Amino acid sequence: MPATKDEGSGIVVPSSAGEMVSTVVGKITSAEAFGSLTEVVSVVRGLIQFHETESTKREQLVTYRETQVTRLRLVENTLHRYLDATIAERHETTRRLFDSLDEAVKSGDVTAMQTLVAGIVQVAQVSPLADLGNLAELVKAMDDPEAVFEL
Repeated sequence: MPATKDEGSGIVVPSSAGEMVSTVVGKITSAEAFGSLTEVVSVVRGLIQFHETESTKREQLVTYRETQVTRLRLVENTLHRYLDATIAERHETTRRLFDSLDEAVKSGDVTAMQTLVAGIVQVAQVSPLADLGNLAELVKAMDDPEAVFEL
């Protein structure tokens, strides 16, 4: 279809989309087309690089998370073992102290009773973690990947 002319303004209006494209394409120089192609290639390269960078970051985050979870499980396991051993030891110590107190009561040994009660109180006052020092220092040490804990 031929272009139609708007009589009031003097502007030629294409009658079809194909005619419109050929009108616009006819006005683009080969240098502009090449510039557009170069820009498309540049944008796609940027998108690919961005995707690769973000994929690498995601992989690093996954690795970091897995490392920290493994570290947490190891520390948790170590702490459980320590507390289990300490509690078992304290249980045995407390049992022996009370058994001895029963014997001292049966025999009427007041000095032994006083000594054993003092021992029971001392065991009750001491936390299994008290000898580790300041908790803030412990947390600081746990943040240090080079820290070594000896129990």
